[in-house]
Amino acid sequence: MSTGDPQEDAIDVLQQLGLKEYEAKCFVGLTRVSTGTAKQLSEITDVPRTRVYDAVRVLEAQGLVEVQHSSPQRFRAVPLAEATETLRAQYQNRIDRLTNALERTDRIDSGEQGSVQEIWAMSGAEAIANRTHKLIDDADDEIVLVLGDDSLLTDRFADDLNVRAEDVDVIIGAATESLRQQVRAAVPSATTFVSGLEWLRGENTAENLAIGRLLLVDRSSILVSTIVPATGEEHAIFGSGFQNGLIVISRRLLSQGLLGRDSE
Repeated sequence: MSTGDPQEDAIDVLQQLGLKEYEAKCFVGLTRVSTGTAKQLSEITDVPRTRVYDAVRVLEAQGLVEVQHSSPQRFRAVPLAEATETLRAQYQNRIDRLTNALERTDRIDSGEQGSVQEIWAMSGAEAIANRTHKLIDDADDEIVLVLGDDSLLTDRFADDLNVRAEDVDVIIGAATESLRQQVRAAVPSATTFVSGLEWLRGENTAENLAIGRLLLVDRSSILVSTIVPATGEEHAIFGSGFQNGLIVISRRLLSQGLLGRDSE
C-alpha cells in the first residue's frame, strides 16, 4: 500500500521483491545521487556505515550496483531501466521455479466426490480480475456481464471482451447510462443495456457495499463481486455447475435487467 512517500514506497516494494531492508535503502539512496561513498550513503539512508558495505556487496552481486575500487570506494546504481529489467527477470525466475515445484508436488486424494454445487469465496482485485479473465477466456457460447463500478472497466478487461466478442455472444449491462456509454466505446461489438437492478449502485445498502461485477459464462459459471466504496476492496464468490442454485438465481436477476430494456 502506498505511503505517499516515494522513497518509502520504493523501499517497501524492493523488500517485497526479495531485498533486505538495508539493501533496499542503499539502492534507493544510490538512485538519488550520481555516485556515493559508504559514508555519504550512510548519511542519506540512516544505514550504519559498517552495514552499507554488506548491503552494497549483495546489490553488486545482483547486478543492481556498480563499485569503483578507489580510495574510498565509490558506488552507483545501474540505470533505472537496467535495474527494473534485472529485478523483473529475477522475479520471473522465482515464479517459474515456484510453478515448476508446485506442478511436481504430489497430490493427496481427499476421497471426496466432486459436486456440481460449488461456491467459493475469494478476495483481492488482482485475483478476481485473473479469475474473470480465465472465465471469459473459457467461454464457448455466451458471456453476460453486469458492471456496477466504472473502475473495473480496465484496458485488460476491455481487451478480453473484445477478443471474445469475435466468436461468442457478449452482453454487457451497466449500473448507469454513463457507464453504458463507456462500455459501448470500449467494447463496440457487445450488446449493451442499462441494468434494471437498482441495488447495483449500493448507495442505500445498509452494508455500504456495491456490486462490482456480475459475470455469467455459458449459463453455467458465475462470479459476483462486491466493492467496499470507502476502501475500494473487492471480494467475490464464484460458482459453477448448471444446476447450481446461485446460477439459477443470477440468471433470473439478469433476465430482470435485460427484459424491458433498450439494448444496443
